[in-house]
Amino acid sequence: MERRTLHLQPRPRGDAGHPHRPHRPGGGASDRPAGEGDGNGVKKLAVVLFNLGGPDSLKAVKPFLFNLFRDPAIIDLPAAARLLLAAFISTTRGRMARANYGRIGGASPLLPQTRAQAAALETALQATRPEVETRCFIAMRYWTPLAAETAAQVAAFAPDEIVLLPLYPQYSTTTTASSLQDWLSVYKGSGRTRTVCCYPTAQGLIEAHVQAIGAAWVAAGSPPNLRLLLSAHGLPQRVVDGGDPYEAQVEATAAAIAERLPQFPDWRVCYQSRVGRLVWLGPSTDDEIRKAGAEGRGVLIAPIAFVSEHVETLVELDHDYALVARAAGCSPYLRAQTPGLQADFIAELARAVLGAAGGEHDLGPHGPWRCPAGHAKCALRTRQNAGAAA
Repeated sequence: MERRTLHLQPRPRGDAGHPHRPHRPGGGASDRPAGEGDGNGVKKLAVVLFNLGGPDSLKAVKPFLFNLFRDPAIIDLPAAARLLLAAFISTTRGRMARANYGRIGGASPLLPQTRAQAAALETALQATRPEVETRCFIAMRYWTPLAAETAAQVAAFAPDEIVLLPLYPQYSTTTTASSLQDWLSVYKGSGRTRTVCCYPTAQGLIEAHVQAIGAAWVAAGSPPNLRLLLSAHGLPQRVVDGGDPYEAQVEATAAAIAERLPQFPDWRVCYQSRVGRLVWLGPSTDDEIRKAGAEGRGVLIAPIAFVSEHVETLVELDHDYALVARAAGCSPYLRAQTPGLQADFIAELARAVLGAAGGEHDLGPHGPWRCPAGHAKCALRTRQNAGAAA
């Protein structure tokens, strides 16, 4: 896929939804210089959480899918062809997708869970830096609250600084980069922008997964002979071959988790949600389940690229792959929960925000991870290459 250049310096632009406070009418961009406090001397910090979004009703499924597949980061075709294909896919896949959402109450739980994470993060930040007026906002990529809505609310808040924090721990051109580009095209308010591009090996993220895996294992009676499957959403292989760092970051997350779990010496990285005829990252999660069944082993699956429960965990993992396991004789079939509101995870998000706010750099990873050479579409290298070209 062709990657669009990210311009990560703040520029006039606007869209978003505050997770748990009513919008304050009026407001707009502040006239004071960036970095100065407001009238009562309290510095103002806006944190914008990026996530995919999900339909809030069965009627919203088709337009949600259309928004997803019209994104050039997802389908790399000229605009006219991409829109036609998005209309076709959202129509042909709509019935099955509606059935899947029907299994989980007729709507995605992603927004309510993201709101809860935003509220927890805001509380943590206010406790750590009570002198700073901090608000957390949510900008979804493919369904409400969309970036334009949230950007208007952030502009009305008139922050001195903005931290953009993706709820995608591993960076990809198809997720974080797309959300960044979307945000930068609409935000028109004040405030210097700092961006956390990724945090695949941050301690609190790893600890949250370790705790969730341990809890699932203990709840099942600590069964022996289990294979740990660390499952991430897949990507077409050509995206990774084009320099996307996602696979390397997923593998780094998996290795960091496995290092903390010596009771699971048999572990594998695998990828779910493969669609279409393109070659995708492998091995696939369903194939690994079948392989474990053929070898007389059960599995414990941990979704390591998601931080909230949604259709790909609640339906694909809990229902569809459970049927695959049953047919393959793979027993027990266990699944760890996503980080959600786990305390270590929320604390790590707070550290990511505080590390970025007021920092020397306006873009960078949080935690020890640095992309190896060869990942041309790493966020930092993309920005460096754009600067060199200019």
